[in-house]
Amino acid sequence: MPVSPPSLNDIHAARARLSGIAVRTPLVRFTGDPARDIHLKLESLQPIGSFKLRGAANAMAIASPAELADGVYTASAGNMAQGVAWCARERGIRCRVVVPEHAPRTKTEAIERLGGEVIRVPFDQWWQTLIDRGRPDFDGLFVHPFADTAVMAGNGTVALEIFDDLADIDAIIVPYGGGGLACGIAAAARAVSPRTKVYAVEVDTAAPLHASLAAGRPVPVTRTPTFIDGMGSGGLFDDMWPLATALLAGSIVVSVAQVAAAVKTLAERARIVAEGAGAAALAAAQDPSLDGQRIVCIVSGGNIDLDTFVTILRGDLP
Repeated sequence: MPVSPPSLNDIHAARARLSGIAVRTPLVRFTGDPARDIHLKLESLQPIGSFKLRGAANAMAIASPAELADGVYTASAGNMAQGVAWCARERGIRCRVVVPEHAPRTKTEAIERLGGEVIRVPFDQWWQTLIDRGRPDFDGLFVHPFADTAVMAGNGTVALEIFDDLADIDAIIVPYGGGGLACGIAAAARAVSPRTKVYAVEVDTAAPLHASLAAGRPVPVTRTPTFIDGMGSGGLFDDMWPLATALLAGSIVVSVAQVAAAVKTLAERARIVAEGAGAAALAAAQDPSLDGQRIVCIVSGGNIDLDTFVTILRGDLP
């Protein structure tokens, strides 16, 4: 079933619903690279350490009591799971989470602390849950982590805050996992500031959007798992392809080493803890095609495994 992009009215309505739930995160100038005009939107400071609280909370806010009667569940590598679990705990309802077997311990432990039940499955089975929009053996409301208009509307509130705080933005760089954050932000940007281009950032070990844009159609790619667990897959989600092509200006591909360097740079120069996907936009901001532009990088999350973080701070590649 095709997914519609959120309208500006949808995003403003989501903003009202999220009042008192999601934090209005700061937009700060990154002074660690004086040659570039870079600003950081710190979604890592949300209560769950990730932007995913916005989409989860909005989707659950518009669900009926009957839809929520048997609880909720999602399929997530960790951050959307925490968003759904956090909202479920606030409502006193059951939450289950289907996670891929590579999901980092830091994130699964956080899900359990929030009262969510973690079910680990092979990556292909996890991805099939996304395609099927749920599992036949589960009761309750399935909250899709990205291919859902309400979820994207919640994500789009990030852009409203950015444009409230900063004018004349040339580019916003957003990590691309399933596409819900990038497309939500781009939908808002198209309505509020049409001149602003929204770029996806992908890692070269799993960059299906870049390959598909080059081919003019969705194509599969070889996916190599890395410490960057919050973005990248072996292919695009079919429902997101029309939105991505209509809303995004392109995809910037970075290496695992560049992402690790960005994690280290954010910690050393800005005292910001970012997970791999959260630091990827800063890595992409170094792309020569963006020279001389005013750039906003979405620091999408800070839920990085501490052992991985220490390894990167030592200058090693996890």
